Amino acid sequence: MLSPRLIPVLLVRNKGLVKTVRFADEKYVGDPINAVRIFNEKEADEIMVLDIDATVEKREPDFKMIEHLAQECRMPFCYGGGIKTKEQALRILSLGVEKIAFSSAALDNPGLLRDVAEQVGNQSVVVVLDVKARKTLLGRKYECFVHNGKKNTKISPAEFAAKAAEYGVGELVINSIDNDGMMKGYDLKLINEVKSKCSIPVTAVGGAGTLEHVASLIAQEGLIGAAAGSMFVFKGKYRAVLINYPSNDEKKHLLTGLTGFTG
Repeated sequence: MLSPRLIPVLLVRNKGLVKTVRFADEKYVGDPINAVRIFNEKEADEIMVLDIDATVEKREPDFKMIEHLAQECRMPFCYGGGIKTKEQALRILSLGVEKIAFSSAALDNPGLLRDVAEQVGNQSVVVVLDVKARKTLLGRKYECFVHNGKKNTKISPAEFAAKAAEYGVGELVINSIDNDGMMKGYDLKLINEVKSKCSIPVTAVGGAGTLEHVASLIAQEGLIGAAAGSMFVFKGKYRAVLINYPSNDEKKHLLTGLTGFTG
């Protein structure tokens, strides 16, 4: 039986791991290889590694780093950052990565998604939408941003979600910029708005600070990926750096609706 996945999201900058708050105020949290080893031991469901500067700096993915991470990883591994061509995507998959995450390239050139999906299958094609809410006269309007949240594409995440399957996308990751690093819970309205239009699996990220937040997401949306950064790299109210992940017993309690513990 399928169940929701709990997915650590690791952000890489200058070969080190960082964690941001609303895509700014970054804090160094360690070495990506060591983090992967710890998540191996804790039997994480899956892991996502995003190079947050590759696209902004207009450089290729760091294939050597990706290869080293893939060699260490004992769980499904999704990589994103700097991927602009089918050749780059195929090279990364050849290194042992299971999924490729596209962001700005997906919005600029959906045909690239189809090209990759036709060669390797939809299950390996992931799109990450970084979303921010903008106030309008009619209320809050969600729009997709690129380049680390600095460039507004004016694209609606729900409208993209409705077309995602046609583009060859196998999974959609919705990242709330407004909630990033706040550890106060997911933007449930955003996730519901997107998931109601989407015919493929959706993963939410941005805002989780406790397993109660994950439970609220699952209670609302059912079968969904629950991803987080801060929750899995910080511990306690002072945000001490500590790689952590819920035990199997904690996950069982979560999935049966028995909360009352924190991650």
